[in-house]
Amino acid sequence: MDQPRFSSLLFFILFTLLTSPLSLQQQHPKLSNADLNALKTIKASLTGIPGSTFFSTWDFTAPNPCSSFSGLTCSIISSSLRVTALSLGTGFSDSPGLAGTLSPSLSQLTELTQLLLFPGLVTGLIPTQLAKLTNLRVISLTNNRLNGPIPTSLSTLTNLHTLDLSYNQLSGSIPPRLTELPRLKVLILASNSLTGELPSVSTQLLHLDLKRNRFNGKLPPSMPLSLRYLSVSENNLWGPLNNGLESLSELVYLDLSMNQFSGPIPASLFNPTLSSLLLQRNNLSGGVPHYDPTKSTSSYGEGSIVDLSHNMLTGEISRVLVGVESLFLNNNRLIGIVPEEYTKSLYLGNTKTLYLQHNYLTGIRLETRVRLPDTTSLCLSYNCMVPPAVGLTACPSSAGSQILRPAWQCSVFNHGSSRG
Repeated sequence: MDQPRFSSLLFFILFTLLTSPLSLQQQHPKLSNADLNALKTIKASLTGIPGSTFFSTWDFTAPNPCSSFSGLTCSIISSSLRVTALSLGTGFSDSPGLAGTLSPSLSQLTELTQLLLFPGLVTGLIPTQLAKLTNLRVISLTNNRLNGPIPTSLSTLTNLHTLDLSYNQLSGSIPPRLTELPRLKVLILASNSLTGELPSVSTQLLHLDLKRNRFNGKLPPSMPLSLRYLSVSENNLWGPLNNGLESLSELVYLDLSMNQFSGPIPASLFNPTLSSLLLQRNNLSGGVPHYDPTKSTSSYGEGSIVDLSHNMLTGEISRVLVGVESLFLNNNRLIGIVPEEYTKSLYLGNTKTLYLQHNYLTGIRLETRVRLPDTTSLCLSYNCMVPPAVGLTACPSSAGSQILRPAWQCSVFNHGSSRG
């Protein structure tokens, strides 16, 4: 065969191969039938709340749902398209979300790594079948009306990094093995009706949020040293703030407020790296530890907040909290004169909120010719002194209308004490 004919034949063969149905399928793979059928069932169990347009793009006659369906992310796996991420709803403020229930057919999306349900009115149980999705790294089903227990089967998802089931109506206790998952870093179960004692945590969590539930008992004796965020506020927890908290050197946010904790506050918690310390409305007692300049290597900065209000703290105000941007020491049993370092921080604008009302303080030194910055809020009402006018105008309504504490109370509580 001469060269021109051979070249023409070769071109024809290559053209035929490249344009064959098999080759076109390889170039433009379709969504797997299993995933497509699962999506149909998932859609059938949900509906848009009036005003929602989320499902308007879910047209099952479309040639490629992966490119046209809202909330879908796909990847080519074994020559076919598979759903790897599913977001149900948009999360936009102008979108009312979805209603209905979560279908067990979610478990047929076997390559799924992320499952997100945005705020809406979805009710019913969390499907136990989600445990079949062994590739799942993120489950976020927040701000709906899901009820029943947290499925124990979720404790088998060894690749899970983030589990957020907050702001639902879940009940029962936390499955014990859930907090043992080796790759779990973020666990958010806030604002449910969960009960029982707090579980021990053996995984290297970074973020643990269990606020606004019905947990009872004491804090676990130990927690992951990796924790940076811990909130168990608004539960029924009690007992002392144990030594386990002292070892959490990575913490930047700690909220134990609105429980029944008692006893002293561990000195290690007064650390500027722990920039948010919320211990209000407990039964904590003792004093704030003395300031030791030899141990202070940093200072509180912008955005810092310490709230120790509504406890039974005693003694004089320690200098250890100078520089905190928002400092709440009100409704305690603190005595003496407010250290000058706090008023200087107010004048410099470093401290923007200083609430000291409802204590037994006897004085504060303010510059008569220098105004506090307009951004500053100082409240001094109901102490054992006549507060300057500037110490009353910024008081919240909860401080009440009484300016002075009764003299007989002051004579009982104010006695000699060295300043911290």
